[in-house]
Amino acid sequence: MSNISEDKATTEDKATKVLAMAAEGGSNRPKIGITTTVPLEIILAAGFVPLDLNNLFISHNNSLHLVHEAEIQGFPRTLCAWIKGIYSAARREKISQIVAVTQGDCSNTQALIEMLSLEGIRIVPFAYPYDRDRELLRLQMERLRQALGCSWEEAMAMKERLDTIRRKVHQIDRLSWADGGVVSGFENHYYQVSCSDMQADPEKFEAKVDQFLAELSTRSRMQEKVRLGFIGVPPIFTDLYPLIESLEGRVVFNEVQRQFSMPGCGQGEDLVEQYLRYTYPYDIFARIVDIKEQIAVRRIDGLIHYVQSFCFHRLEDLIVRKSIHLPILTLEGDNPGQIDARTRIRIESFLQVLKERSADAKR
Repeated sequence: MSNISEDKATTEDKATKVLAMAAEGGSNRPKIGITTTVPLEIILAAGFVPLDLNNLFISHNNSLHLVHEAEIQGFPRTLCAWIKGIYSAARREKISQIVAVTQGDCSNTQALIEMLSLEGIRIVPFAYPYDRDRELLRLQMERLRQALGCSWEEAMAMKERLDTIRRKVHQIDRLSWADGGVVSGFENHYYQVSCSDMQADPEKFEAKVDQFLAELSTRSRMQEKVRLGFIGVPPIFTDLYPLIESLEGRVVFNEVQRQFSMPGCGQGEDLVEQYLRYTYPYDIFARIVDIKEQIAVRRIDGLIHYVQSFCFHRLEDLIVRKSIHLPILTLEGDNPGQIDARTRIRIESFLQVLKERSADAKR
């Protein structure tokens, strides 16, 4: 027993040391952009400041302008707005290097990174193997580790530290659907999607999470007549969650955002195993298994499947509808901004149908 305790203490000491060394660099630490969730442990252990370019884009005070900036540079209108926003965000932030996922995310990423390479940005490619091959994933992580400069030991120490924060975010997620349901759909989305880069500073992000959890102890249960699951990539709409709650619904499951928080992370678990169980970059069928499990656990009445305009994920809607026997509303978004009138009416109608179904079931 003493050896186990000593090993755990040693691991925690290593994680503390790595984060302390990183903190000493302060604003002088090099930034590194990411195009989607990648092994964050390796990036932080190597002393970099991770910046999720998606979050930089969508949280900008004029994200639509970033889309237009890319179009001025020649990007076509018929291209995903996220790609255009990421391009402009990277240029504005003066990112000098990017870890780009070339397999397991957006099919347009390769063209994006070629454009950014022309501007002198160093590209570190990372690929999730489609068939979940353990050795291929390990090789990709090994290449990333060598490119950035850290040891496996340091990366595993960082994993232990990040898992502590992730488990707190999992508690926020749980409080959105269980134990009284005191967390809103947007809050659930916000804290989980932030786990992709821990808002560039794990220590400050953890403090924010701790403060939020403390505030929840004084909240009353949120009321809803419809419990919704949100599946697909995070929405580009800025007012989706408030609109749903104004119509007496609530999102109690954010599928992909939840995956960003590594819901299955376990103490002492191998880093490769963690990213093998991360469902988003692989085939749709593992995602469907996860969605079905959460539908049952969270007592979900209906699903909103969000798809981005000009994205290959649009085809997955056909598979989802054939595999999940629950009312599904498919929403397609293009540019960032508020929901248009037509989409608003569709959401209102969908929630009304679900309310009527629920009322009929109780009779």
